[in-house]
Amino acid sequence: MVYTDHVIDVPLDHTNPAGETIQLFARELVDAAKADSALPRLLYLQGGPGGKAVRPANRGGFVGRALDDYRVVLLDQRGTGRSTPVNRQTLPQCGDTAAQAGYLTHFRADSIVADAELLRRYLGGDAQWDTLGQSYGGFVTLTYLSYAPEGIRRAFVTGGLSSPTASAADVYRLTFDRTAERNGAYFARYPDDRPLAARIAGHLAEHDVRLPTGERLSPRRFQGLGVGLGQRSSFDALHFLLDEAFVGGELSDTFLAGVQAEVSLATRPLYAVFQELIYNQGAASNWAAEREYRRRENFAVDNPEFLFTGETYHPFHFAEDPALVPLAPAAELLAAKADWPALYDVDRLRRNEVPVYAAVYHDDMYVPRELSLSTVDLVGAVRPWITNAYQHDGLRETPAVLDTLLRMAAEDR
Repeated sequence: MVYTDHVIDVPLDHTNPAGETIQLFARELVDAAKADSALPRLLYLQGGPGGKAVRPANRGGFVGRALDDYRVVLLDQRGTGRSTPVNRQTLPQCGDTAAQAGYLTHFRADSIVADAELLRRYLGGDAQWDTLGQSYGGFVTLTYLSYAPEGIRRAFVTGGLSSPTASAADVYRLTFDRTAERNGAYFARYPDDRPLAARIAGHLAEHDVRLPTGERLSPRRFQGLGVGLGQRSSFDALHFLLDEAFVGGELSDTFLAGVQAEVSLATRPLYAVFQELIYNQGAASNWAAEREYRRRENFAVDNPEFLFTGETYHPFHFAEDPALVPLAPAAELLAAKADWPALYDVDRLRRNEVPVYAAVYHDDMYVPRELSLSTVDLVGAVRPWITNAYQHDGLRETPAVLDTLLRMAAEDR
């Protein structure tokens, strides 16, 4: 592979192009044997929110499959990776809490799309590119089709057909059900882990247990280890972590170090900040996940029939995770903010003519199939591939997922 790094300046606020700028980083990959060929570009839109692009060390996986046909553009979405970062070290430099919250309003899908359009023109002028959106990258894809469809030739989506009309509360009503199902599958595979997890939660409630970074590990933060249950690779990893939990009557250093690696958001704080805000259009989320959690007695952390929680972030995370504590005041303001602009143009999506090839995972824990299928019916030119052969990490698991979507596109030529 030949790597080419690109750094461009983009407006913080695209409605004020003469104002403050931030840096946008993207890495372009091409097969070394095709480096001089006029290949089309494929923009990879990373999952998240708040996730930097993948860093492939070899030509394996879906990136390797994409390199058969494309120059692959890996974008560090604004605020992540080598793009101007947003974290506990940088956000306080923006000013007081209101200024910090105002700064963060410019890091949603609409701004990412505007960034992508500037990058597309920087790399290829008027040439269109194809896009591949994984998970949240699929959400960004629908925003792209709403406001700048002229930039896309074809769009591929894996596990990311969001509903243009669903609120965060709508989403969590479904994802809590799906998370309970994934817990059932996990504990069916490892039945001894349920009483073990309940024992760990009880121990954490009664003892002041510290992670290697010094903060106390609370029962609810431990409960959040279920965030990965919607990925096929997570079951065994979670089991092996729990397997070494106790040394005598104490939680082991090995276990605590492993938990720290899983629960800390030091490398991606925006994942927590924007978890609910990606759904907001003209209304506040007001910690929708916390409200839904409190409605679900089966998720009570002291329930002997223990359940892990999924992809949700709550006020306590911003009090307990050192990477999030400095962001807490701004996060509170954003949770209460009601005047969010629209992320989607529903009428335009109905009239969409850009071909969209979408893998919809029937058992997806993060992006409920009910909402994905409603989006299939709403958006024009969407050709879905509905499968229960993969979990949410299907794209990462095997190049066969991308290969299937590319073959579907080839059939339509």
